[in-house]
Amino acid sequence: MNKRLALLVLAQGLFLTNNICFMAINGLVGLALAPRPWMATLPICAYVAGGALTARLVGRHQLRFGRRRAFQIGLGVALFSCTMAFVSVLHQQFWGVVLATLIAGYYTANAALYRFAATELVAPESREAAISWVLGGGCLGAVIGPLLARESQYLLTVPFAGAYLLLIGVALAGLALISLIDFPPLARPAPGAGGRPGAELVRQPVFLVALAASALGYGVMNLLMAATPIAMGQCGLPFGDAGLVLQWHVLGMFVPSFFTGPLIKRIGVQPVMWMGVLLNAGCVAFALSGQDLPHFLGALLLLGVGWNFLYIGGTTLFTQAYRPEEKTRAQGLMDTGVYATMTVTSFSSGALVTTGGWQWMNLASLVPIFLCAAALAWLGWRQRRSC
Repeated sequence: MNKRLALLVLAQGLFLTNNICFMAINGLVGLALAPRPWMATLPICAYVAGGALTARLVGRHQLRFGRRRAFQIGLGVALFSCTMAFVSVLHQQFWGVVLATLIAGYYTANAALYRFAATELVAPESREAAISWVLGGGCLGAVIGPLLARESQYLLTVPFAGAYLLLIGVALAGLALISLIDFPPLARPAPGAGGRPGAELVRQPVFLVALAASALGYGVMNLLMAATPIAMGQCGLPFGDAGLVLQWHVLGMFVPSFFTGPLIKRIGVQPVMWMGVLLNAGCVAFALSGQDLPHFLGALLLLGVGWNFLYIGGTTLFTQAYRPEEKTRAQGLMDTGVYATMTVTSFSSGALVTTGGWQWMNLASLVPIFLCAAALAWLGWRQRRSC
């Protein structure tokens, strides 16, 4: 840990405050304003779709403007999108909220690169720990995000409008923190030596499996988390209980970060990723066993820890897939895949929970969990065969 990394950890915490609050309230805002119930999670879908559409653009901006200036641009977008969402909710404009969250996707794709920037602030042998520390900053978001969503529900006369207003302040605080960090310059490719093309990077087994683990792990997490407030409402549970469940879920996502890096160093990255797969399967089993508060709480807690092992494991594995001059291109491709998967699961989330219900949604999540397990098994088989 050093001063620059500590500031980035705090910036990550504020980013996750924004992210978790968006996830907690946008489904309910959508349910209240959408012309049809199945469209309830469209604001969440637009949020991650915006990330998918801009991930590669964000990578180019990182290379063109440098880390700090590019991160500042992302926070400027966050300020604009929160303001637009606030005005749209005040005027009960559903499509205005959808457009605002689509624009906010640039910010989430931008801030997702904090985890890669962390590896540039420490010695090479500490990169796993740096990734873990930055993602561990999400604990701040785990506490503040659900609390902000819950306490701002009736802050103004229009439900949840106050949350967007408070998120403007969160973005301003993040902008102040990022402005204090002096990032090292990114390696720029020499003329005619820009590294391998994207298609070649993607064909690497390590790249494919890292992408599968990160994207599918994030997809399952997003599928279930986005629908949880709606599903709990359908079961007659108050929004305060949904906030509690999301809080413990996000703590499960980020508290393990403080030991996931050392665990990867001790037992290896693939065993940790297998643990993530098993925890995701355990989440489904727990969710299918009942629909009371303890069942939602236990399932989402397991889901959070499972996501942590898959995402940090996938990110660590991914750092083996590119050369320094290919960094921003590879990171853009990686996050494009992650956000594209999240877009599909966000849309599916609203449709499944409002038509098939919580049980069918959990059964559907077994498909990406199986695909993730198959990808890990394939990589292990290839590596054993090459020995």
